[in-house]
Amino acid sequence: MESKMKCNMTKMWSPKMPEGLDFEITHHPLTMRSVVNLIVAMEKFKGNRSESPLSTEFRDENLLNIMLDSMEEEETVFECFSAPSVQYSRTGEHQCRVTDSENRSLVLVPDSMELHAVMLQGGSENCKVHLNMSTYLDLTPSAGARTVALGITGKTLEDKNLYLSCHKDGEEPTLHLEAVANKDSLLRIGSSSDMERFLFYKHVTGLNNTTFVSVPYSDWYISTAGDDNKPVEMCLENARRHRTFNIQRQS
Repeated sequence: MESKMKCNMTKMWSPKMPEGLDFEITHHPLTMRSVVNLIVAMEKFKGNRSESPLSTEFRDENLLNIMLDSMEEEETVFECFSAPSVQYSRTGEHQCRVTDSENRSLVLVPDSMELHAVMLQGGSENCKVHLNMSTYLDLTPSAGARTVALGITGKTLEDKNLYLSCHKDGEEPTLHLEAVANKDSLLRIGSSSDMERFLFYKHVTGLNNTTFVSVPYSDWYISTAGDDNKPVEMCLENARRHRTFNIQRQS
């Protein structure tokens, strides 16, 4: 078999091989890589047939150099995509008076963590709460909105550090009041952080019609009910609730 292959290969290539050079296959290639290397070497020899003949001193390392020159190293490029973690940095803090579109004040229900919208009578001013609004620099701001965190303050709420938050407690986002042990934890908030639940987009339209939309749940608004003395809750835009508030910054 070896003799036959040698004969056939000599007959096939002898007209094109340089004078004094023979080509011999001593065994069958065992791998596809060997076959490819063999073909590359053959093509290299054919391409050089118009050049001056190679001497009979052509050695194994010469063949190896030809084969290596003909090979092109394949480069594999992996593209990694990861959404950057949006960072919210607190820029300021100020206290505000707040009423809903029905001129009702917000009241913290005793012995609970729930706000109600109540039409207060004279002499009941001490019952209502104010907003301690923190503003944030947002690297990807919502159009026409300011990112804020909403703490509440009042006569009976000193040093409690209560903040409004929106997160799912079931199938739908709900409004909560949470005590924040360390206010410095709200100085910088990443989009991948669980602390994002404390952030809202503040939209202002008209003279002073303000809405607060949850940052992680952008279709959900802080709202008050049509009836008096009902809980402040989250709602969708088409819900039959009051979503606008009047905010007055205190000096």
